[in-house]
Amino acid sequence: MDIIISSVSQGFLWSIMAIGVYLTYRILDVADLTAEASFPLGAAISASQIVSGTSPLIATIMGLGGGLLAGLVSGLLHTKLKIPALLAGILTMTGLYSVNLRIMGQANVSLLGKKTVMRLFNDLGMTNQIATLIVGVIASLIVILFLFLFFRTAIGLAIHATGDNNAMSEANGINTDNMKIIGYMISNGLIALSGALMAQSNGYADISMGIGTIVIGLASVIISEVLFKDVSFVKRLCLIILGSIIYRFIISFVLYLGVAPTDLKLFSAIILTICLSSPLIKNKLNRKKK
Repeated sequence: MDIIISSVSQGFLWSIMAIGVYLTYRILDVADLTAEASFPLGAAISASQIVSGTSPLIATIMGLGGGLLAGLVSGLLHTKLKIPALLAGILTMTGLYSVNLRIMGQANVSLLGKKTVMRLFNDLGMTNQIATLIVGVIASLIVILFLFLFFRTAIGLAIHATGDNNAMSEANGINTDNMKIIGYMISNGLIALSGALMAQSNGYADISMGIGTIVIGLASVIISEVLFKDVSFVKRLCLIILGSIIYRFIISFVLYLGVAPTDLKLFSAIILTICLSSPLIKNKLNRKKK
């Protein structure tokens, strides 16, 4: 039972990051590797602020703000300096490694005994797993509600249009560069928010905790798309949460089988490869049947 609750609660927190990855990967149609650095950036900012005595809620919001700035940098590199999206993300990711170290002052910051968002619920008599689950559900619902309302605005629709057809959007008077920058910022802001919450759930922030973030996010997105293809925007966001939870269950099952934690990144890559190749395999099987 503890494994189930742990997988679900962790899945909700990771899903916020996966939704951020979805915004650049599917909505803007760009490959953004900034996620590998904006995730630990959110963790570094929130952890360092909590240690210095800042309210955990304010520290979490500050972590989100750090992600917005990281997205702004990648967006400017890509749009204004015309650096390819992949390289822009790598440049930002490389630079943020030093920034994260500078923020934390060391490679690891412990939150043991510090007041976190989860501790607010622990004080009410809840276990850490239940507290993490509640925080994850509340944060996920707020994110989905925000994105639902935002993408119904003129700016949100323009971002959608930019990702669907950049040339046509420019022909219709949309400033596609600005739309991409806003998309980058929202995406990395959500990823940093996830990192801030994960750090508080785990009880520490580490410089290397962002390694493999993009793989986890893509795996959650692809799993949701494999299960359900043509759905509305809000349903897709909800399904990404489901995909993230399923991914956490798969990881828990792999650990249960006795796989060493050091091999988890390898299995994550294998899971993503299977998910990405499943539509091709399915089509080939259908052709053989016909």
